Amino acid sequence: MKTYLITGVAGFIGSHLMAHLLAAGNRVRGIDNFLTGKQANIDSVLAQNPHDAARFDFLRGDIRKPDDCEKAMQGIDVVLHHAAVGSVPWSIQEPILAHECNVTGFLNVLEAAKNHGVKRIVYASSSAVYGDSPLSPNVESQIGAALSPYAASKRCNELYAESYARAYSLELVGLRYFNVFGPRQDPNGAYAAVIPKWLQAMRQKQSCIIYGNGESTRDYCYIDNVVHANLLAASAPLQAPAPVYNIAVGAATSLSDLHKIMSEALAERAAIQVAAPTFAPPRQGDILHSRADISKAQRELGYHAICTVAEGIQNTINFECKNPL
Repeated sequence: MKTYLITGVAGFIGSHLMAHLLAAGNRVRGIDNFLTGKQANIDSVLAQNPHDAARFDFLRGDIRKPDDCEKAMQGIDVVLHHAAVGSVPWSIQEPILAHECNVTGFLNVLEAAKNHGVKRIVYASSSAVYGDSPLSPNVESQIGAALSPYAASKRCNELYAESYARAYSLELVGLRYFNVFGPRQDPNGAYAAVIPKWLQAMRQKQSCIIYGNGESTRDYCYIDNVVHANLLAASAPLQAPAPVYNIAVGAATSLSDLHKIMSEALAERAAIQVAAPTFAPPRQGDILHSRADISKAQRELGYHAICTVAEGIQNTINFECKNPL
């Protein structure tokens, strides 16, 4: 049994990590300021297994505040850092907020972890750091220019992680996520991810918006793969100071194909006839193509994608269709 701190515990990824860690018998402390996280996510996890509540400790706090980080870090073995402004368009609209949350907040987490002797920090990086790199699939050692403040903030996290590993001997592992999706992902707001936003529109029999011509590709990664990677990264022997790993399926799916997969799965699950998509100009800061080389994570972490895109879409639709719109 270990004691984990999950920053951003009320968020989509954070709440799934919380569920798996509690189910495995660990103690979990969570911190969240509810900028994007929701109390309903925490409540949903605890409602599934009420006896787990005795091993869960919640702190309403903000990683932008050093004192909150110090309080959260007491007695912690491993940190899973997922508190962030996690949207490219949002970071373009509010770059100062993105920097404060993603860079200053991360630095506060590192300082508090150092001060309290935390054994390891696993933190969320992003495929956005690959920017305009022409290489496909993306390999960890070759990145491109940052195309958004979000991308810059995640690259900055990686640099700070490496510097803290070398200067203070902290154990840090960065996970470059590629388009994570799954149950309980928020479909609302201007910065919602494509899969939950499309699923809501499809269930409401509205047309989904495809930015570009539909041929841009992403490496969509179901949430169980991300949880699997975090658990491995929390204990795997480190091959270098502050390594980073691509976490994805390792396959590219175009937006047009994604729309087809979701339409067919929803028709089968709920007998919904999905409307044809509407096309719009590409968004600023978006990458045209993205696919991960996951061989480094396979080799050094023992990671493999335990769920395909199609399986993940089916799982997500089955979960969401149980809930009213």
